[in-house]
Amino acid sequence: MDEKNESEKTVKKEENKNNFKAVQNPNSYKNYESKEKTKSSTSFTKSILIPFVSGVVGCAVVIGTCFYVPSIRSSILGSENTINNSQTSSESNGYVSQTSLSNYSDTAVYAANKILPSIVGITVEYNVNSLINMFGNRNTQSTATASGSGIIISDDGYILTNNHIVSSSSESDFYEVSSATKVTVKLFNDETEYEAKIIGTDEQTDLAVIKIDKNNLPKAEFADSDSIKVGEFAMAVGNPLGMESSITCGVVSAVNRKITDSDGNTYTLIQTDAAINSGNSGGALVNSKGQVIGINTLKLQGEGIEGMGFAIPINSTEDVTSQLIEYSKVRRPYIGITGMDLDEETAKANDLVVGIYVKAVDDFSAAEKAGVKPGDVIIEADGQKITTMDELNELKNKHKIGDQMNLKVNRDGQERDLTVTLDEQP
Repeated sequence: MDEKNESEKTVKKEENKNNFKAVQNPNSYKNYESKEKTKSSTSFTKSILIPFVSGVVGCAVVIGTCFYVPSIRSSILGSENTINNSQTSSESNGYVSQTSLSNYSDTAVYAANKILPSIVGITVEYNVNSLINMFGNRNTQSTATASGSGIIISDDGYILTNNHIVSSSSESDFYEVSSATKVTVKLFNDETEYEAKIIGTDEQTDLAVIKIDKNNLPKAEFADSDSIKVGEFAMAVGNPLGMESSITCGVVSAVNRKITDSDGNTYTLIQTDAAINSGNSGGALVNSKGQVIGINTLKLQGEGIEGMGFAIPINSTEDVTSQLIEYSKVRRPYIGITGMDLDEETAKANDLVVGIYVKAVDDFSAAEKAGVKPGDVIIEADGQKITTMDELNELKNKHKIGDQMNLKVNRDGQERDLTVTLDEQP
């Protein structure tokens, strides 16, 4: 980027060369003049020509010096002139002879330096009980560890991460994994292990907040994730495979991607081709300014799949985070039904209408109080036609606890309007 165009150098050298000739031979014409004119000519040369030529040469030297100082040259020519292409657009054959990548490199360096102090490594310990071994006997309890990443969100020790990092409890026919028994945190350029307390977790959004007892921490800066654009710079930061403070660079591949995980949870995510590996979960996806645009959460794996990672948009975490800190959970509105989607074929086969078939109504729930009954088919909510539980939940989640929600149900072929006062989800 700092190299001058060769043709520009040549022109500048030729200009300087001609100027120096004018200074070196100001009186080359005097052999053809009389002695009387020589005196007059000498006076003219001393009083006018030499000062003028000296001024020209001085300007040339100053301008040449400015163009050899990158910062001055950039301010004069603009950033587009710092890229050197030896071929013009009319001569292009599809290849660029030389392109400076220093702008991209500087962007990555800046973003990394800004965000890295705000990213932590998380280690979780938990117990694993093997239920049956190869001989049909129970095994003894063992201890296992898992690792992930987190983002400092306050200077007094609150850290945002993924729920699946700190809430690993699960079971099968062969083993049982306990909840986390110990969570420790490592800060950037600090080998000290700080024990963390789990403040709150939320499985539905896969978010969790933990806290360490330390102040004056460098909290991350958040961007407006609603304004990001496909193709813009993206950097994933975290601790993949225990490799602390690692970064990978790419772009925003897509926004508002609907992804369903292995547990059936559906998320609206940012897609990126920045490499996300095991241990990156809970870390940050940042923009060119080093501002957090998302929380790295999952990637697609399998034959023929490469460069498909996903992050939770940071805007969608703000309300969840504040509730986890205040209540240790997310308080959500609740209707209180178990429903099944009815497509046209299933509805016709059972002499029903397309909508949401109510399989069960929870005791003492908002739905029961509003008069919803098993066997009803919900066809509208808040005046909108709906056919799936996802659509019903999306409309419900726009409300607050205590709000009223209008439902239209089909019962025995008759339509009924019901008003539900939303409870808090237990």
